[in-house]
Formats: sequence, structure tokens, C-alpha cells
Amino acid sequence: MKKHLFTAGAILGATVLAIAAKSGKDPVLMNINGKDVRVSEFEYLYHKNNTQQLQPQTLDEYVDMFVNYKLKVADAEAAGLDTTESFLNEYGQFRNDLSRPYLRDQSVEDSLVLEAYNHFKDDVRVSHIMIADGEGQRQKLDSIRTAILAGATTFEAAARAYSVDKNSRDHDGLMGFVVPERFPWAFEKAAYDTPVGQISPVINSGFGLHIIRVEERTPASGEVEAAHILRLTQGKTPEGIAAQKAMIDSLYNVASSGADFADLATRFSEDPGSAKKGGSLGWFGHGMMVQPFDSISFALADGAISEPFETRFGYHIIKKQGHRGVAPLEEKKDGILKSMKTDERVGQPEFVYLDRLKKANKAQLVDATFMEVEKLAEANSGMDSTLIATFAASEMPAYTINGKEYPLSRVISRMHIFPVANASSARHMIQNSAADQLNSDLLDIARTQLAETNADYRNLLNEYRDGILMYEISNRNVWEKASKDKEGLNEYFRRNRDKYHWDEPRFKSYIIFAGNDSVLNLAVAYADSLSTDVPADFVQGMRTRFGRDVRVDRVIAAKGENPITDYLAFGAEKPASEKSSRWTSYAAYKGRIIQQPEEATDVRGAAVTDYQNELEKLWVEKLRNTYKVKINKKELKKVK
Repeated sequence: MKKHLFTAGAILGATVLAIAAKSGKDPVLMNINGKDVRVSEFEYLYHKNNTQQLQPQTLDEYVDMFVNYKLKVADAEAAGLDTTESFLNEYGQFRNDLSRPYLRDQSVEDSLVLEAYNHFKDDVRVSHIMIADGEGQRQKLDSIRTAILAGATTFEAAARAYSVDKNSRDHDGLMGFVVPERFPWAFEKAAYDTPVGQISPVINSGFGLHIIRVEERTPASGEVEAAHILRLTQGKTPEGIAAQKAMIDSLYNVASSGADFADLATRFSEDPGSAKKGGSLGWFGHGMMVQPFDSISFALADGAISEPFETRFGYHIIKKQGHRGVAPLEEKKDGILKSMKTDERVGQPEFVYLDRLKKANKAQLVDATFMEVEKLAEANSGMDSTLIATFAASEMPAYTINGKEYPLSRVISRMHIFPVANASSARHMIQNSAADQLNSDLLDIARTQLAETNADYRNLLNEYRDGILMYEISNRNVWEKASKDKEGLNEYFRRNRDKYHWDEPRFKSYIIFAGNDSVLNLAVAYADSLSTDVPADFVQGMRTRFGRDVRVDRVIAAKGENPITDYLAFGAEKPASEKSSRWTSYAAYKGRIIQQPEEATDVRGAAVTDYQNELEKLWVEKLRNTYKVKINKKELKKVK
């Protein structure tokens, strides 16, 4: 149903701010069927509607349309459409999504962004020891850390003995520079929080357990832009390596003599990714390249070309194209926020807000109830379906909010609880479910308060809610009804036949298509064997009898509108069959030329539209007579 909104989309324009919201006052503008409509809601929709219209409506015109809109919503409510499961699910999901930016502590997010940005201001070089995560492994790594701190072993020796990171283990644990936003957040944070020369506590990066020693911390060198030429040595014989060294020396001499570096890289570099870009590697910071590529890149002067050097990939020469400092926060913020969505920081603004909400509403779990749950489960040798049913009927308080008790039965009815054999597991399952339900109820309270205090949020929420209801009730009473009510549509056509005229005759017929003349003849013969009147299910009946071998179209077309009907009815030449078409044979069935439309289906598009307009008019008249409308004209005069 999400496509069915009263206005085009549910996006609050920044320029559309309710005047009432600014002043803190929001008087009632009108009352429709006993429900108040406040000034802020009307103004929000009025201004939004006019920004979407080529010809803005006057206030009086919009008031009339708005009242009709609200009357339809009232009719939907009277029909119970606001209580259906589909409506409640869609509206609830939208409400939750819309409220999410409000139900969080923005200062926490701002603090996390600033913390991450500040990491870009320093270059931090670290060593680490990494072991696989698992039972008892944290204690093992903590013991290794304790031994290092006590002097029983060195960090380097422990790295060689225990670390599972082969690259750093072979260098006594040395990793190099930590690149912000390129490492798991837990690892990055530990690296930047640990003082130089000290060892971090054990941290879990998600890839394993680590202890980190910070070797060096200096102001950030910023980023460099460089291009390179690479001659690969991996897997080559000594003779092959020597040949590559000779090649890189030759390329260095040519480049140093003023040859076009980009052209040389394109033709001779064996790094396919950068070669097609003239050797360009773009901008990069410390730690993003292997050593000694990293240190040489930063040491070069802008425009300078390095002498040949070797990495584990092969021989390189670098041309440094430029350098720059750390980009401002505004440029880094989007990237930081994107990274935050993928790690443990993602929920922190919400968690802090929820904690504050719990304190403000004196919300807490009732521990005694969960102790009783465990006691009963233990006496029952576990929690089976019978005991779950007992808990589902229990009025024992699971939690309290502002002094109000919420029973255990509420938790069981809203959460997935399954049998377990262990009494302690039973307690934790139900207690965790109660905590989730407590949080859900608190957020519902917050959303209700938000709708009361924030006009922009309330207006968007009302727009979406009413838009769903208005669409569904209109579809039921007008749009779908006009399409499906064949008898009503035909009756409307008979009463208004004079409205529908053609300037030229039309050919009205069924056209039977087939892949060859033999099948076509069989289909036509079968059609001729039917009663004189074409059955209402003629098209479906032909499809049932002949399957995919035959296609039947109902057509009504004037001369010049359709090459096939021009041939069948108006004496034109037979059109050439399209090569891709399987329908090479066709014939008209029950075809005849008519001067004017005979029934509603002859002008179906126009007749359905007109019938919808009539149904809409009659429905609105009924609504106006059924539901009371009161307008505060004094407040209406203030609307601009």
C-alpha cells in the first residue's frame, strides 16, 4: 500500500515548517466527525500541495478539497480499515522508521564522529599479537600480556611464538601504521587510545583477539598522490629477476631524462590496475601501501621520481605528484558515518537515549518474577509447553514503567518463547524477552510524546496514515468499483450514451491469431461452432481449449490505427509479419464496422473514468450528509 499517499510522497520539505509549531500554539482549525484538525496539519498540507501544483489552489478551493479528504478518512475509520492487520503493520513500520532519527542521542553520534575524525590527525605505528578467538583464549592472551609487562618475555618473542598474523609475526609483531576507517573499530580505537610504548588490554576485533603496542605517534603526514611503474618478480627465476631489475633501471633513466612518466607506466608497468591510468594510484595516507613503498612516497618531494626499489611484489619507481593535509571534518563525515553503520558504534546513540528514557520513566525489570520463573522451571525439570502456557496466563509483574506494572503474560504473548531443559536458560530467555518488550513499550511512549510535541513529525505521520486509509476506502468505493462493476458501468453508459461520439467508424471484432493456417482454421471452426452470441468467457475459453497455440485479442480501431484491422476491415494490403513474431496467421471473428459506440466496453477508458467521477460525486455528497464538519473561520482567516 505504500504507493497510495494523498500527496506525492511522504517527504517533509525543509521550507515547510508549521507556523503553529514555531509559536508553540496549535489551535483547532476544524472538527470532522468529532476529530480535531489543528492549524499546523492543515498549513503543512496546504503549502505542500501548492508546491506540487502547476496552478496553486486558492485557500477556499483547498479547504473544500481538504474537507472531502478528511471525510473519506472518517469513512475509512467507520469501516474499520484502521484496525486491519495490514494497515497496522504498514503504519507501524512507517511510524517506527520516521521516529528513528528523533529517538536517539545526537550528541553521542557527534562525539563518535569527532573521535573518529581526530584519528586522522595522528599517524600511529603499532605492533600486535593476534590469536584466534575461542574458549579460554582471552585468558591466554591476557597471560601473555602479563608476562610481557612483568619482563618474563619480550613483546617480540611473544609475537614470534604466539601470533597467528604471519605478516607481522615475521617482523616481531610490527604491523606498521594504522589507517583510520580501514581497520575494525575496536582495533583502531585501542591503537589510538593506548599511549606510546604501552600495551593495550586484550581486544576483540571480530577477526581475532589482539594486544597492541604503540611504537610511534606523530602528527599526521596527510596524504600523497603518486604514480608508479612496477616490474613483477614474484615466481621468477634469478635470471628473470635480474632482467626485471635491468628493465626498471632502464625505465628510471628514461623517466629521469624527462620522458612522459604516464606514457611509460601505460606501456611498461605490470600493475594492470594503475597502468591503464598512467600509473596513477590516487591519494593515499600512511599505512595504505606496503613498505618501503609507503615511506619512500612520503619522503619524496612533489614532482620527484624515486630511484628503483624493491617490495615483495617486485621493483618500483614512484613519481610523487602532490601532497595535502588532513581533509576537514565536513569532507570526512559521510565516510565516518558510513563506517559507523557497520560496527559496534551503530546503536550507541539509540542505547544512550534508551537509558535516559528508562530513568525518566522509572522503568525497570522485576527481578523477583524471574527468580520465580527459574524456581518453577527447576521444579518442573525445565520449561516445557505446559509451563510456558502457565507463564502466558501469569499476572506476575515482568516490569514497571512509571509505577505501572506490566504482567508476564504480556511478554509471553509478544515474544517467541520455546521449551528449554535448563531452568537458568528459561529465566534468561524470558528475562531478555521482558527487557526487549520493556524497551519496545518505552519507545512507543516516546513516539506518542513526540507526536504531541513535534508538529513536523506529527503532520508527516498523519499524512501517511490518512493517505493509506483514503486510498483504501476510495479504491473500495470508486476506483476498483468502477472497474469491476460491469453492470453499473453499462447502466452508466446507457444513461449517458450521448456523451460518447466518434468522428469516424470503428472496426469491432475479435482477432484469432495462430502460428500457422492449420491451427487457425481449427480455432475459427471451433469458434463458429459456439452459440450465435459470443460467450462472456470467449477469450478464456479459447485459451483453455488451444493453450499457447492460439491468441485472441478484442479490438476496436478506426482506419489507420492498426495495420491488421486496416487489412481485415478497410481494404489495406496485408502487413508483413515481423520476423520475431510467432503469430503469422490471423482472422477476424464476429467482426463488423460500427458508426458509434454501442456499449461501455467500446469506450472503456473514457467510460470508466466518467463512471468513477460520478461515483466520487455521489460518495462525497453522502459523506457530507453523514458526517458533521465544523470550521473555525476565525482561525482560517489567519492561514496564509
